[in-house]
Amino acid sequence: MVSRTDIAWLNTEQQESWRAYIMGTELLQHQLDRELRDEHDISFSEYEILVRLSETERGRMRMALLADAMSHSRSRVTHTVARMEKADLVIREAAEADGRGVEAVMTKAGRAKLTEAAPTHVRGVREHLVDIASRSDFAAIGRIFNEVSDRLMQDKPKDADIRSTQD
Repeated sequence: MVSRTDIAWLNTEQQESWRAYIMGTELLQHQLDRELRDEHDISFSEYEILVRLSETERGRMRMALLADAMSHSRSRVTHTVARMEKADLVIREAAEADGRGVEAVMTKAGRAKLTEAAPTHVRGVREHLVDIASRSDFAAIGRIFNEVSDRLMQDKPKDADIRSTQD
């Protein structure tokens, strides 16, 4: 066990930045969630699942990979997908590749919901983050979190990495 004296504790400036990050990300995700719920009756997590599915070739993804891509537990994704299934946004089917796993598949209603909600989400991301940061500050956020992601994604499947929007 590491002793308290072996820890490189955060100095005051680092602690303030860390707390600003925690508070800011929590508030930002809560605000984006509220806007999506108020305007489209869909949660931030449900929206993100639709985004992940829309970025696949046939609008389908194994549930386990979806959980990894969202950095959520499998049970959390299962519960969210079950809610979405009741709303006809997705269906669950046996995996096409081998029939052993389960895939979430976006429905036409799910694609329509994503198309309807995307402008609200993008507006919120711009209003609450992108447009209040300078170009260099926003680029710094990207550099920092690419490094964080590189380190923390090492034990996850390559397909779970959503950062690249190009093939």
